[in-house]
Amino acid sequence: MNQVAVIIPAFNRGHVLVRALDSVLAQTFEDWEMVIVDDGSTDGTETMVRKWLEHKRPTQNIQFVKLANGGVSRARNVGVGLTAAPWLAFLDSDDEWLPEKLALQMELTPHNSLIHTGEIWIRNGVRVNAMKKHAKTGGRVFVACVEQCFISPSTTLLARELFVAHGGFREDLTVCEDYDLWLKITAETSIGFIETPLIKKYGGDPDQLSLSTPAMDYYRVKALKGQLHNRFLSEEEKRVCAESLIQRAEILLKGFKKYPNASREREVQEAVQSARNALTTNQNTHSAAESFPRSEFNDTL
Repeated sequence: MNQVAVIIPAFNRGHVLVRALDSVLAQTFEDWEMVIVDDGSTDGTETMVRKWLEHKRPTQNIQFVKLANGGVSRARNVGVGLTAAPWLAFLDSDDEWLPEKLALQMELTPHNSLIHTGEIWIRNGVRVNAMKKHAKTGGRVFVACVEQCFISPSTTLLARELFVAHGGFREDLTVCEDYDLWLKITAETSIGFIETPLIKKYGGDPDQLSLSTPAMDYYRVKALKGQLHNRFLSEEEKRVCAESLIQRAEILLKGFKKYPNASREREVQEAVQSARNALTTNQNTHSAAESFPRSEFNDTL
């Protein structure tokens, strides 16, 4: 059995997919299997992949599967199900790994169940520098994951058992499925980090989901709601989660006044109420704790 399963979902990305595929072949760590999941492409992606397979490599450790279009979460989850390796590495079809990516991550696996890396950002063909607020790190990073999509799927290596334990990517989320999964994982798990940039992350294409999907905060609110009462979170982490949900939701609710959507508006209002209830519970718990003399309170734990 190979050690790493590489999962590459693709939808109408035939023009860039070869770059991603070649970057897997260029890895100095070679104990991997790969599955390419065509999520119902109509641009000739399947023909391109089959030609690539004929010319590039024997196919004993590479699978290709074509699905009816069902979204990136389903494509990734299907890919995981078609592989057996204990470690999973996701690579978006428009990104590119540097040759040492898997090798350096595998060195950290004895002590980490998820490892992500630094990344090089390229927008419209030009390298750009990330702002300070986008700086990456490892350890306990739940709060950072609340504020932004802190972990890029293409940078990750994670244990299959960790992925399965959290249910994989939510297939009911059109976007922000990675944001949702990283919240679940980092609520319970400290993660590893390699500061060295080990992927090239490309952006600027108009068909990218992050550019083509309106009101992405609706999906972030859905993800945050699921963590409001997570027993692994500290009081401070719960507070940050609830306040972030409310802040995002208030913007959405203003938008619904201009562009009505009754079902989503009701769902967001319910999420806000859940967040406010969580804040109240959190404050009451904190106040109750402070009402005890320190030694008495410690004795009650």
